[in-house]
Amino acid sequence: MKKIIAIVLSLLAVASIFAFAACGNENANDDAKVPAVADATELLTKVWSAYAEEEKFAAIGGDFGAPVDNAPGKYNIADEGLATSLVFPADAIAQIDDAASLIHMMNANTFTAGAFHAVEGTDVAALTESIKTTVLNNHWMCGFPEKLVIFTVDGDYIVSAFGAADLISNFEAKLTAQFPEAVLAASENLAA
Repeated sequence: MKKIIAIVLSLLAVASIFAFAACGNENANDDAKVPAVADATELLTKVWSAYAEEEKFAAIGGDFGAPVDNAPGKYNIADEGLATSLVFPADAIAQIDDAASLIHMMNANTFTAGAFHAVEGTDVAALTESIKTTVLNNHWMCGFPEKLVIFTVDGDYIVSAFGAADLISNFEAKLTAQFPEAVLAASENLAA
């Protein structure tokens, strides 16, 4: 009788081990990558929210049809200003499905940031390079921005910012603090 009880207990122990192992595998699937942000506006809002009040400047977000005072806003990708205001390559607009902006109220060349969500299947590295080339070849009015940075966030978001070097450096610090996984794709001095 003792042998039978020992065998039953051994079988129960082995069954328990397999049950725990199966639970562990189910939990591994639960740990799948969770996106850092829901959309482009949320991405820029997280960065802007990290600014202390004394660091903020008069800004406007969104597009001409739906501007947002002193905060980032959704930018309608069908708006013709996307190519001129955010200096996004006109021939690449079909590669994004969401955009947001934050622009210095007094002069866009002082500070402009755009966040763009790449459509699934887009070559994000090539799109990033296209944005960089477009900004570098832009014909500026009302002064030149001093610096350009471009980051990728979460693999399918691209954030470009250009303007005064101190404002861009602060933006870069806030972005990387909010999104430590952000990857610097380009950093260029634009001042002649």
